[in-house]
Amino acid sequence: MLDTGKILQERYQLQQRLGRTAAGHQTWLAVDLESQEQVTLKMLAFSPEMHWEELKLFEREAQVLQALNHPRIPCYRDYFSLEREAGAGLPWFGLVQDYIPGFSLQELLEKGNKFSEKQVRKIATEVLEILIYLHELSPPVLHRDIKPSNLIWGEDQQVYLVDFGAVQAQAAVTGVTFTVVGTSGYAPLEQFWGRAVPASDLYALGATLIHLLTGMTPADLPQKDSRIQFSDRVSVNPSLVSWIEKMTEIALEKRFSKARDALAALKSGNIQGANLQIPTVWKIAKPPHSRIQVSKSATELNIKIPSTLLRKPFFCVFLIGILILLLLQPITLLLGEPNFYTGLGLFTIIASTSILLKIVGNGNKITFNRNYFKLEHQIFGWSYLGQRGELSDILGAFIYNTSFFGGNQIRIRSGNYTGTYFYVLGNHLKEVEAAWLAQEIQDWLNLR
Repeated sequence: MLDTGKILQERYQLQQRLGRTAAGHQTWLAVDLESQEQVTLKMLAFSPEMHWEELKLFEREAQVLQALNHPRIPCYRDYFSLEREAGAGLPWFGLVQDYIPGFSLQELLEKGNKFSEKQVRKIATEVLEILIYLHELSPPVLHRDIKPSNLIWGEDQQVYLVDFGAVQAQAAVTGVTFTVVGTSGYAPLEQFWGRAVPASDLYALGATLIHLLTGMTPADLPQKDSRIQFSDRVSVNPSLVSWIEKMTEIALEKRFSKARDALAALKSGNIQGANLQIPTVWKIAKPPHSRIQVSKSATELNIKIPSTLLRKPFFCVFLIGILILLLLQPITLLLGEPNFYTGLGLFTIIASTSILLKIVGNGNKITFNRNYFKLEHQIFGWSYLGQRGELSDILGAFIYNTSFFGGNQIRIRSGNYTGTYFYVLGNHLKEVEAAWLAQEIQDWLNLR
């Protein structure tokens, strides 16, 4: 348990908890006893309920920050781990950075601060300068979670970019596992497909500026053709409105592709003359041989994933053999005298059936509507293990490679004050099939 006054690594004394999340993250203000300077500690408790992707993101943040050197990005200092004994039964991982005295833009908004056009231009300029540095590194570094709470208005009147917990240190997602991250309302659609590009950070910055100008989160503002409608709620120079509209274009080919181009257009006011390039990301089409059925409307999304293993002869023969044994076993047990072994045998049958259904009965049916989503597992058209969650609790999604049998699955992450949960959709999807399906889900969620 982390408490005020506790000393970690015989060096960092905790002073004040600055924040926490349901996913096991805590942020603390601490004192470095060696230098007597204040530092920020980001702590991650690796609990049994947490997925490995959480730790991978945390480790990636430390690795990326260690290589960065920019005056308005808090400097990396240290990375450490605590054993279970020191962490009250859980292993903890800690990331130490410079402390930036000041307030986040989110805190200022909550205090009722109004941002003038001059202040918004200053924030836009300084964040773009940071993004120019990040995006022009080799490979480019994408922040992927720009929003008011991750921008600090320092006591020195400079703007700082913090919290690289969603950082991506490559131009495109590679490998068999990737995490879909971002904050609803600020992250563009392509980011939820797992295909973030530098222009994705520009969209998030534009959405943040809309929040500062209107005092309303982008998710609470009306939309038309997937574009945030805000111009009728602000009284600023029309050129700034046009610039922000181009920053938040839903179509990548219409948005600024580079932070340098966006900054030049902001300073000159020449929006139309900006050099726009089409980023290398495309909308994923349904794979031609996919048997997944998707139907959607403005109010509902239905997805049906048929079982794939049942189409393979080996598993069909295996399944039939197991089913025959399972059918014969209770008859044998019931013919004898009831005893402890009879009950144990019946329990074994039920448990074996459940495991078998989990392995081969990987068909899924999921329905999203305006308020909730319902996931059903299916075999031979029969539904079992129904699960239900609130649409407003969805935090993101994972596309995860399954080593057993091979293939990919989608894990919908949902969470609130009671904890974090995962809903598994599919088990043996091809990579392009999983990416397409994740895109379909996020498209509908963003347009709801």
